[in-house]
Amino acid sequence: MSQSSIAVAGLTAGRAAVCVESESVASQPATALAQAVSSAELLSRAAIVVLFTMMATRIGLDFIETRRMTGLLLLASEALVVVLTVFRRPTATVDRSPRARVLMTASLLGPFLVSPSARSFAPEIATVLLSACGLCVVIAGKLSLGRSFGLMPANRGIVSTGLYRVVRHPIYLGYLISHVGFLLANSSLINLVVFLGADTMLMIRAVYEERVLAREAEYREYQQKVRWRVVPGLL
Repeated sequence: MSQSSIAVAGLTAGRAAVCVESESVASQPATALAQAVSSAELLSRAAIVVLFTMMATRIGLDFIETRRMTGLLLLASEALVVVLTVFRRPTATVDRSPRARVLMTASLLGPFLVSPSARSFAPEIATVLLSACGLCVVIAGKLSLGRSFGLMPANRGIVSTGLYRVVRHPIYLGYLISHVGFLLANSSLINLVVFLGADTMLMIRAVYEERVLAREAEYREYQQKVRWRVVPGLL
């Protein structure tokens, strides 16, 4: 082999080594980001489980003392949130902005912060039926989503079947119905303020979720077919 050939081969090998090293250095920030996101996901899931446990304890003790069913129905609805959050499908298209995180946290904490109250503005049979109706809507919506359910605004797949033919966010509609039932059965100023704040954030959160989903032409077509976002004829 000539000296020129040896030089060319050496230069080529050197460039290859530099490229490999550059790719390795470039991949380090991406790896660190992925690890940070994974750690945040684990922490959020753990926090939800802890909050749900605290809520279950409060409502469970109230049921033992009063035998009122309305709180148990709200508990069942939030149990679905915990299960589907823990086993939700991962996605790369997700809004992790600070504003989205604040909206998610504020809307999520509401049900976990309310407490049973001795004051009721409606007979228990009415609040139970209302809460059961809300729970059925939540279950139907979540069964349609399956592992596509999530907390942060993200595209985990577009669903347009079942109750999603009526409103674009049937789960949120179920939440609202359940919250009204719980408030009527456990009427207190604190519970009212908590749910008003949380549900307002929930409605804003729906808007942000649709901004992410609307990046897909399929979802924009779905928006044209299903006019109402949460409450038919109102919102």
